[in-house]
Amino acid sequence: MVGGLDSHDDVCAEICARTGYRVISVDYGLSPEVTFPGCFNDAYGAFEAIADGCADGIVLAGDSAGGNLAAAVAHHARGRVDGRIKGQVLIYPGLGGDREQGSYVRHANAPQLTVADMDFYQQVRSGGEPPKADPRYAPLHDTDFTGLPPSVMITAECDPLSSDGKAYRDAILGAGGQAIWVEESGLVHGCLRARVMSHRAAAFFNRVVDAIGKLGAGEWPATRP
Repeated sequence: MVGGLDSHDDVCAEICARTGYRVISVDYGLSPEVTFPGCFNDAYGAFEAIADGCADGIVLAGDSAGGNLAAAVAHHARGRVDGRIKGQVLIYPGLGGDREQGSYVRHANAPQLTVADMDFYQQVRSGGEPPKADPRYAPLHDTDFTGLPPSVMITAECDPLSSDGKAYRDAILGAGGQAIWVEESGLVHGCLRARVMSHRAAAFFNRVVDAIGKLGAGEWPATRP
């Protein structure tokens, strides 16, 4: 619903400068003008075009809704566009976790994002009723977590979505894949925007850049201790 090329241009530029990688930011359609699966179709269409014209590997990355879309693309690409994704870095992503436990309960009323906010966003994004068991909408609702790329989930402690990082890590590890989840203490959803004014947010962003850089280079583990 919010954000776009302008809001994340500086983040993308810094990732580009610090990793030396080409960074492509996808201007997917926003709700309410575009409802699901429109945003996914935009993201996957962009991914297919990039994969078709890119001789190098691809690291998928995104924060919040962008993390949701990055993971959804990784799931959908299996068996369709194989061998091109070197990894994914999901930054406080919304993946469709269990609302009855973990951070959804502990931080239901966290600053910047509450569970009530999420309910509103989901209704608008879906155009009414969120779909059931559709990994394009909620990757954690998939029944198969095999064949996913090496994955790094970096979340903020004071965020109802934080437990999605743990749940997604556990699902990938349970399927025999590679995954790391890092929860940064004391931070809130959207903390990337505070990276130039907060030491903790700057450290959070360093983890993001390190993960993207190392996955792109084929290195693992992808975060600093």
